[in-house]
Amino acid sequence: MGEKSMGLSLKEGLLKEREAFVCHKEKNGGAGFKCDSESVSGAVSQRACVYCGARVVLNPITDAYHIVHGPIGCASYTWDIRGSLSSGEEIYRNSFSTDLLEKDVIFGGEKKLAGAIDEIVEKHHPKVIFVYSTCIVGVIGDDVDAVCRMAEKKHSIRVIPVRSPGFAGHKSMGYKAACNALIELMGEEKSTEEKIEGINFLGDFNLAGEIWIISEYLKKLGINVVAKITGDGKCEEIMKAKRASLNIVQCAGSMNYLAKRMEELYDVPFIKVSFFGIEDTKLSLLRIADCFNDPQIRLRAERLLDDEINSVIKELNYYRERLKGKKAAIYVGGGFKAISLIKQLRDLGVETVLVGTQTGKKDEYDEIRMLSNEGTVILDDSNPFELEKFIKEKGADLLIGGVKERPLAYKLGVGFCDHNHERKHPLSGFEGALNFAKEIDLTVNSPVWSYIR
Repeated sequence: MGEKSMGLSLKEGLLKEREAFVCHKEKNGGAGFKCDSESVSGAVSQRACVYCGARVVLNPITDAYHIVHGPIGCASYTWDIRGSLSSGEEIYRNSFSTDLLEKDVIFGGEKKLAGAIDEIVEKHHPKVIFVYSTCIVGVIGDDVDAVCRMAEKKHSIRVIPVRSPGFAGHKSMGYKAACNALIELMGEEKSTEEKIEGINFLGDFNLAGEIWIISEYLKKLGINVVAKITGDGKCEEIMKAKRASLNIVQCAGSMNYLAKRMEELYDVPFIKVSFFGIEDTKLSLLRIADCFNDPQIRLRAERLLDDEINSVIKELNYYRERLKGKKAAIYVGGGFKAISLIKQLRDLGVETVLVGTQTGKKDEYDEIRMLSNEGTVILDDSNPFELEKFIKEKGADLLIGGVKERPLAYKLGVGFCDHNHERKHPLSGFEGALNFAKEIDLTVNSPVWSYIR
């Protein structure tokens, strides 16, 4: 990976401390690309905080209660502004907060937290409560673990601390904190009960009902879903997850740690999958089928793939013609999604000219580099200045990102596709692949651009 390509000065205008995080894909480029590190101070990173990462993972559990131990502002980060759906209870859409004020910062907030737990138990009779530590709690040193232990003894329910003060790292550390809380919910001891012939679905948060789409595919294959972790998940099924025969991991960034811990503690093997795009959905379903060593499951998978691909191929070909030659920039949370998006865009005839993530790992960036065309800008933990600079330099027609990238796309006068948690339409599976192609076509080929430009 080198510094220059196609006559562009890659590092011009960048903060010196950020130079190692940005590169061009080149045939004979050297190593040295930096990722999975703390954000550079003053760079206005697009990353979220530790607490945010923990909420992303735990909040979709539909029958759990969530107490934010901190100022009221942190509680504004709730699932009600996101696209995760439930087939049962809706309590997860609410946040409860201890609303720490100045006097609590001075004298401590442990009594306030204990009182909040008592009140929720009295009014709502929860099965499980997660208690999130925020930045201010990390500063004043409240013993949240001790308060949770006392509450468990007092009320005979699970009260689980989530160690997520925002300044303790970045979003990936929040994922890890949430996964540790899930292990605490399951219990570290190995189950003595008989294994369940079925899978746990890790790392899908049921945005716009996507977990239901994939679960339906698995049902047609004859594969039982033991636990959904965490989209449309329930505390009771998550507590049984250690008895499953296989974990499939959709969002590696948030759930790879949990999958490895479950393999160590409970002997549950795992495979990584992705249901974004025709290619990865097909490969993932076949890999899952092969894990069961059952010719009938493999046969059902092949028939399902034939039926589903045939149902969308005609419309996809229509969009391929309309999108051929367009250029896209990708900036998403995890590397697994970026990899699938590069493949999906390539299938539609769209060239990826910029790709970056908030929390990608080295092995993911190695695969991104392998998939990318020469001259593609690859960057980690970017900021608005860098994204604007390279979108303009590479002549992208489209930016695929999340809510924080949307204003930037509109400012630059390029199309935008929301591939984050706020969206209300599914992008997973074969149905999602068609929705993605439609959305790309609608935004890239909109007549509005001829007036703006």
